[in-house]
Amino acid sequence: MQFEELDLHDDILDALYDMRFVDCTPIQEQAIPPLLEGRDLIGVAQTGTGKTAAYLLPVLSKLRDGGYPRDAINCVIMAPTRELAQQIDQAMEGFSYYLDGISSVSIYGGNDGIRYEQEKRALALGADVIIATPGRLISHLSLGNVDLSKVSFFILDEADRMLDMGFYDDIMQIEKSLPRQRQTLMFSATMPDKIVELAKTILTDPVEVKIALNKPAEGIAQSAYICYEPQKLKIIDYLFHQRKPERVIIFVGKKIHTKDVAITLKRKGYNAEAMHSDLMQQQRDDVMYRFKTGQIDILVATDIVARGIDIDDIQLVINYDVPHDEEDYVHRIGRTARAGKDGRAVTLVSEKDQPLFRQIERFLEKEVPKEPVPAELGEAPEYTAKADKGGHGRGRGRGRGHGRGRGHGHHDNKPQATDAKAIAKDKGKGKRRRRPRNGDKDKQ
Repeated sequence: MQFEELDLHDDILDALYDMRFVDCTPIQEQAIPPLLEGRDLIGVAQTGTGKTAAYLLPVLSKLRDGGYPRDAINCVIMAPTRELAQQIDQAMEGFSYYLDGISSVSIYGGNDGIRYEQEKRALALGADVIIATPGRLISHLSLGNVDLSKVSFFILDEADRMLDMGFYDDIMQIEKSLPRQRQTLMFSATMPDKIVELAKTILTDPVEVKIALNKPAEGIAQSAYICYEPQKLKIIDYLFHQRKPERVIIFVGKKIHTKDVAITLKRKGYNAEAMHSDLMQQQRDDVMYRFKTGQIDILVATDIVARGIDIDDIQLVINYDVPHDEEDYVHRIGRTARAGKDGRAVTLVSEKDQPLFRQIERFLEKEVPKEPVPAELGEAPEYTAKADKGGHGRGRGRGRGHGRGRGHGHHDNKPQATDAKAIAKDKGKGKRRRRPRNGDKDKQ
């Protein structure tokens, strides 16, 4: 299905035309029609399936159609991390490019007092859409800076991550500040019991949309080293001696390990930096900027912080720890081999992580090639691919893919412009490009 076939406002379709969004992804095709009808919805979909557009487009279209109070907050979008809030805000810029009079503001912690005052003023004026992390919005609520009594749309993005991070009480406190009559949307990569319970609490007769977990891109050369825990950093050093590290992300399971790995690599002379939640927002922005611009070769990060990483030319992804489910594995290695390029993903599998990796291989429906641990690093443990014979994995039909959540569908095989600045540049000094409409052929 193409976006032209959906009942979206023409101003939204014009922005999509400029961004070269033509074809809907499955989550967009299944979610947008019931959302335009006003239904509550729970969507189970991975990052990279287009879920951001799946909820932003119908909400913006309905706001553009009118009937909502002016100078009031009409939509609240909750995100677990600052990085995801920024990413949603960027998508908002592109999709709302022609929506004069519809305003938005992103609300997240870790910044200075000037930013806080700017947020406070925007909330007081009644920005139509606010994109917020739970803690920061609770701060504004407790100080009386925000009135949520007229909100018509309440959206939870990556709800499972928010619950994992301990935001359940914050979410429920925010929900109690909203009117009972509203449209509520919840998106999650997984459907554990706690998500089911949350959905029963805040949603009313929701439509359920589930998108199956995508396999990794064919352009990713996957491999693994079966090793002991103390051998991991030595294997990384070995890999970097084989090929100079450039555009490398190392994913680790815990924040403390992120710091340790980065410090060890620095001591060995590598240009590495850690990205973790203890850094101030300005520091995290600085690390990301230097990594994107090539001033840093190796980024060591946790899954949660890495949600905001959106770079197309990552050459190597290293899983220092095996992720706990298939969805995170696909999300991690999907940072490479983007935009049609090739990439490489290496996973370091310790003894305790072998069951997790076997589960990932079952999902992949193939055995990931195993590289021998260099002899000079000592003996390595054995790996038996069928150690838990008869297991079938969790098979929950969920996960994250390898593409960008905002870019789907191409026009004339050109790369997509995915933010407001790119749209303006594409249109040439701000001149609006008119989308072909029905009947245009008759006028020619």
